[in-house]
Amino acid sequence: MAKLKNSTPVPEWVSRIIALRRTFKMSQGELAKRMECSAMTISRWERGLQAPTAHYYIQLGNLAGKDDSWFFWERAGLQMADVSRALPGTKASGPVTAVPPLEDARAGSGARVAPLSVQRMVALPVLKAVAGTHGNRGDKKFNLDRIPSSKLMGAPSEWCPNPRYTSLLRVRGHSMEPLIRNGDIVAVDSFRTDKSELEGKVVVVSHEESGLCVSRLRRYGSVDVLESENRAYEGIVLGKNSGWRIIGKVLWWISAAP
Repeated sequence: MAKLKNSTPVPEWVSRIIALRRTFKMSQGELAKRMECSAMTISRWERGLQAPTAHYYIQLGNLAGKDDSWFFWERAGLQMADVSRALPGTKASGPVTAVPPLEDARAGSGARVAPLSVQRMVALPVLKAVAGTHGNRGDKKFNLDRIPSSKLMGAPSEWCPNPRYTSLLRVRGHSMEPLIRNGDIVAVDSFRTDKSELEGKVVVVSHEESGLCVSRLRRYGSVDVLESENRAYEGIVLGKNSGWRIIGKVLWWISAAP
């Protein structure tokens, strides 16, 4: 990690902005003209005194090109689902990923239950990331699009209305119990981020400091609040400047057998 003159480590976004400007052999003034801001603003970015707004992060991503663009776009809160929604004629569901044929399931008596091989299944990535609950920090990720997966798990397509944007996360913490327990795996639909459609639903949210978090979204009048199932934990007001944003809706979750 780069350091300022006083040897204080700087955030990665500072190093990326400096590297981007040097890649294009621009002065701070030239980059400022490109961003349509002042040279002082660029200087404050590069000294870590002020982070770019979402508008400028998107512009930086556009300038960076395909290799580094998503670093800046993610910091603007942009997700692949947002891009798809903006494209005319794009369907949320996308192509269904094939999984290997599965053997027919049998009940405890040995009777055939349902031929899983003829059911429509989707393969969901298990991401290498952990979502915390209230009182527990999760991994510091701004969205789920760029997180690598460790393996795939098959699930019925009827459980996943938007399979292209559905992924699996491990949960850490006890504040969502008894609903969601420590170590459970949640399925997250990152196409569903509209707060007006998620009142009362379990969601995954993200914060630059606290990382990924599983919570329930409640609305009290005009105020949106993130609440845990265990009311011993204080709720979080989802205000405009709170730094929290919705990553996706939790569709379902699974637990390991005791």
